[in-house]
Amino acid sequence: YENDPAWKQHAQAFDSAWRKLDEGQLRKVRAWSKANLNNPQATLFYAFSGPDFLYADAFFPKARTYVLAGLEAVGMIPEINERTRYSLADLRASMSTILNISFFITRHMREQLHDGTQLAGTLPILYVFLARAGKEIKDVTLIRLESDGSTKPIDRSAHGRAFGKAGSGVKIDFADADGTSRTLYYFSTDLSDPGVKATGFLPFCEKLAPGDAFLKSASYLMHGGGFDAIREFLVAHSRTIVQDDSGIPLRAFRAGEWTFHPFGNYLHPLGIFPGTYQPRLKEMFAKAPKLDFGVGYRHRPNESNLMIAVRNDTKAGR
Repeated sequence: YENDPAWKQHAQAFDSAWRKLDEGQLRKVRAWSKANLNNPQATLFYAFSGPDFLYADAFFPKARTYVLAGLEAVGMIPEINERTRYSLADLRASMSTILNISFFITRHMREQLHDGTQLAGTLPILYVFLARAGKEIKDVTLIRLESDGSTKPIDRSAHGRAFGKAGSGVKIDFADADGTSRTLYYFSTDLSDPGVKATGFLPFCEKLAPGDAFLKSASYLMHGGGFDAIREFLVAHSRTIVQDDSGIPLRAFRAGEWTFHPFGNYLHPLGIFPGTYQPRLKEMFAKAPKLDFGVGYRHRPNESNLMIAVRNDTKAGR
């Protein structure tokens, strides 16, 4: 297939996009992480992530277990054959926003990687990000969540293309270039209060706690009602939380239990998210160190913000 014109075009286009992303963005993220996140936990919880292993790895390269969750369907384990060429453009298009502005747009992903395509769901994207990050995939298992937080393997031949029901997931065992073994879980699940109660997602996460949490472009969902359970879980079971202002609101952190380290510039949230402005953040970010990369909805470097929240009983280092 490497001699196929469609594949060559795909490889050239993606090589160019990735080189631009790595030089202009990911290297800066990795440098920031190395300088500021010195006490990582073994587990990373990344809610509302979609298939964004790209930034999970850039910010938290030392995590041993990554738990990602979003509404996007898991999809099929990719099979490369003569039909794949017809889906390569859709695959590139599905990743265009995260490659350019640091986050996925769920509606666009659904349109571009729908069930009718050869490369459906999130798995093809996870494969690409793992490969581009220099990881070697060792094993892939489709799974479903049980109510007690345990998982059961799913027969890949039985689930069909409809493998996107709440609580469906995938476990990917992979290794770094140095041979270190790591595990990535992605679950297709509704993280609203009724959604998490209908699956074993939080009991599953509790088995891996304590961990760190990462939140960006989270639609400010945890600012209002309806997402109390996931917000309270992350606050209770995380040692360090790295987030932009769309994640957990300041009022959810108990006074005296956390130390905050702001970076970047806090501006008013975009107009499509009314009622989410936090005056306290404006004060906190007044003298914050600058970010030299962009992240989140305000993805330009001089407009982006990140905050590291460290639980005060965490051992030395951030």
